[in-house]
Amino acid sequence: MRRLLDALPLWMLVVACLTLGLAPFTPEPHIWEKLKMLAAGELRQAIDIFDLLLHGLPWLLLFAKLILTRRAV
Repeated sequence: MRRLLDALPLWMLVVACLTLGLAPFTPEPHIWEKLKMLAAGELRQAIDIFDLLLHGLPWLLLFAKLILTRRAV
């Protein structure tokens, strides 16, 4: 996993977060909608869980890369 994060450029993860991580942009970002559903206990359907994973993966990778980069300094 560390090698994968080292191979991904930071700019690419930021672009992925701003596009896939936030799409669709209206009426609200999809990841925000799914996180609200998760907090309310309404995230039950398989498609909603898949959506949360799909739109959340770029954010998780970005945060992991930033944490590992900070620890390496």
